[in-house]
Amino acid sequence: MSDVAPPEAADRETALVRQPEYLRVLGIAGLLGVPVSLVAFGFLALLHESEHRLWHDLPHALTGGDTPPWWWPLPLLALAGLGVGAVARWAPGHGGHTPADGMGGPPPTPAQLPWVLVAALISLPLGAVLGPEAPLIAGGGGLALLAAHVFGIEPGSRPAMVVSGAGAAAAIAAIFGSPVVAAVLLIEMVQLSGAALSAVVIPCLLAAGVGSIVFTGLGLWSGLPIGTLNLPIPATPVRPDLGDLLWALPLAVVAAVGIRLVRGLAKSLAPRVAARPLEMTVLAALGVGACAAAYGLITGRSPAEVALSGQQTLAAMAADPTVWPEAALLVMVLCKGLGYALSLAALRGGPIFPAVTLGGVLGVLAAPLPGFGAVPAMAAGMAAATVAMLPLPVSAVVLVVLLLGPAGFSMTPVVLLATVVAFMTEQLVEHGLTRRRPAPPPPTPTPPSPSPATLKESRPPETPDAATL
Repeated sequence: MSDVAPPEAADRETALVRQPEYLRVLGIAGLLGVPVSLVAFGFLALLHESEHRLWHDLPHALTGGDTPPWWWPLPLLALAGLGVGAVARWAPGHGGHTPADGMGGPPPTPAQLPWVLVAALISLPLGAVLGPEAPLIAGGGGLALLAAHVFGIEPGSRPAMVVSGAGAAAAIAAIFGSPVVAAVLLIEMVQLSGAALSAVVIPCLLAAGVGSIVFTGLGLWSGLPIGTLNLPIPATPVRPDLGDLLWALPLAVVAAVGIRLVRGLAKSLAPRVAARPLEMTVLAALGVGACAAAYGLITGRSPAEVALSGQQTLAAMAADPTVWPEAALLVMVLCKGLGYALSLAALRGGPIFPAVTLGGVLGVLAAPLPGFGAVPAMAAGMAAATVAMLPLPVSAVVLVVLLLGPAGFSMTPVVLLATVVAFMTEQLVEHGLTRRRPAPPPPTPTPPSPSPATLKESRPPETPDAATL
């Protein structure tokens, strides 16, 4: 729950907004929307082109088939493991935080920033079950910090953090194709209220708006399909009825528990990967490749439906859910879920898009239930899986409603119900697991005169401030 600022603090925040320094920060934030959107566009365009060549053009040239052979993910994910493992082992900043830690983390320093993007460009096109959002948000914040230093803003100061948040907001608007998603994510992540919220968020909204305009213009100029947020759902009027609302309840519980299992497995594996980054990253990446290969071998379908973020797979499902056999969907849930957990623990990318895809797959699986429509089922599954992964309920609602396109507003009751049920399910499961954990053993006597190295190792890790995004 966000804290309400006392009147004195609110007065200080209001006075801050009127100061020339704040106006300067606001102008810098607006300017930052341009370079951040340019970097985001170049990153996503390169990612889109690399995926197309690696998973369509190259296998077609080698095998003559329309889809990659079942074994195709194995060599690609082996290369991804070697590359990301080397970055995690030797590069500054280890290529960014692991996706198992969520979307948080401090923005990278100038020395770390290139390696965050390099690690993501190795992971994502080669088949990691991750999305591009986390590295681009980190890149936007790091690029903004670099610009703040150029403009003479002191590192570590509050204006520097506001500028960093503005860079991250511009990246969010570029990734999701809408500054509305950036605004809602910021409000939930910053966790402030009143004048304090306005002072922090207004520069971020300006950067998000400018960045979205530039990004949209570049997309129209180039013709690359990398800025669309809507799924190709058939334009038929769909209204949820009582059956849709009732079936959304158990589906939301199943989706929330499934994503919770994926998160739990990823978090249990992440410390082992961090202890031996090169070897364990290669093994985890090979595991992801084995999951995709097993899906292709069992179903005879493209292994790319399990590998990668799942955006294209979800779009194909939304266009015509009836062409997917139920057995293939069930195998996809199992294989993609396991590959998702391994990717979260070892590779580099974002956690949102695969969760949305898994929720959509569960929705298509549940759609044949009596009285349950395909569109309401996908809406409920995507909303439940998204909030279970983030967990930011308002952001999940806005994201899924925008993803559904013209059908989104009519599906809002289903989305809201599934979001609330999944959020409460995830919280109750987490509370139950916390209560079942054994109590920590009593502290052992500390030996006299511990060394500085011992003190350093025993110090708990610092938690980044939510305002740093």
